[in-house]
Amino acid sequence: MYDHRKLGRELELFDTDPLIGSGLPYWLPAGAVVRHTLEEYIRGVERRAGYRHVYSPVLGKRELYEISGHWSHYRDDMFPPMDLSGERLGGERLGGERLGGERLGGERLGGEQMVLRPSLCPHHALIYRSRAHSYRDLPLRMAELGGMYRSELSGVLGGLTRVRAIQLNDAHIFCAPEQVADEARAALELIREAYGALGVSPARYRLSLPGPGGKYVGDPGMWRRSAALLTEVLDAAGVAYEAVEGEAAFYGPKIDVQIVDSAGREATLSTVQIDFHQPERFDLRYAGPDGAMRRPVMVHRSVIGSVERAVAHLIESHGGAFPPWLAPVQLVALPISDAEVPHALALVRQAADRGLRAEAAGPQRGTLGARVRAARLVPYQAIIGAREAADERVSLRLRDGRRLEARPAAEVLAGIDLLTSAHSTDLWTDPRGQAGGR
Repeated sequence: MYDHRKLGRELELFDTDPLIGSGLPYWLPAGAVVRHTLEEYIRGVERRAGYRHVYSPVLGKRELYEISGHWSHYRDDMFPPMDLSGERLGGERLGGERLGGERLGGERLGGEQMVLRPSLCPHHALIYRSRAHSYRDLPLRMAELGGMYRSELSGVLGGLTRVRAIQLNDAHIFCAPEQVADEARAALELIREAYGALGVSPARYRLSLPGPGGKYVGDPGMWRRSAALLTEVLDAAGVAYEAVEGEAAFYGPKIDVQIVDSAGREATLSTVQIDFHQPERFDLRYAGPDGAMRRPVMVHRSVIGSVERAVAHLIESHGGAFPPWLAPVQLVALPISDAEVPHALALVRQAADRGLRAEAAGPQRGTLGARVRAARLVPYQAIIGAREAADERVSLRLRDGRRLEARPAAEVLAGIDLLTSAHSTDLWTDPRGQAGGR
């Protein structure tokens, strides 16, 4: 088993600094490539599934979270409000006074309190509310890879799994009540599709239900209805699951897709939730076929959860040997001698023209054996000797140790491009369609 904290630093994926703060990792170039590629993959999956992407601010007024219920039910996990009393938007200040007693076009923010958001759903509810909607618009699938912040205690922070600044793959589906089950079922299928491309498996599925205590909102009938719908979705999906009390969100039950890290600790990566509460709190409406105004239902859905936790799990699941489409470097060109360096650089340029991430490692970096070992996590190693250079061919060595006979460089790049574009976890597929290993 691998520890993503140790391996992530060894592979120069991410790091931390006490001057930035605990739970606030920064991404190094190789890690930024993984993160960007993962985010773009998820956006593509969502676009094909009919989601429309938005951006929303990471700040909101305290009043926003009072309406949503986060302030009364989730305050302990939120950062303290920022009091903007006495500040001004636009204009300047000198010693706390207006220059020359003039406003300089600024407006004083009298007594406002701003909060770093702990969740994206209140913002998305307001985006929905900003426009009139008809039943013909539904389901409206709104997605965002957005930042949020949670005031985690320093004792639970660690690597990328528990952080204070989170990039969340989030979405909210606003739909009619009769559409809820189908939308939740489709969201669960998106999760399964993504896990296949990422080469990871869930440890278990959990139906998270309310428990005793006053942390939950809404009437019991709403909770029974939501739980019944999610149970229907899980049964239709044919997956084994366990119902657990006390793990629901404060506004509704949810399906949690659980993973286990290298230390055996279980965590939630993906979720599907049904929410009747926030549409009521924000007075969300749509016009029905008869013209009467009706209340939509919100389905909260996260395919890979937080990017940080997803990457941590990928590091540990694959030991840094990411699926080819996700690898920081997908192809390394290894010229045997200085004479083949120009051919290696040309191959790198051809790869880049296809959108592949490639680099050359010449003899100045050591013997061929040393360079092969250094590139052990790179999916494809293109070895170029005098014979290959003369024929514009390469001998391809796969990460799993298999070697393919010399073949035209264009054929090699086309094969790699085909697999990475399809987000396949296979390393190679020969002309007869037989898949290779990872």
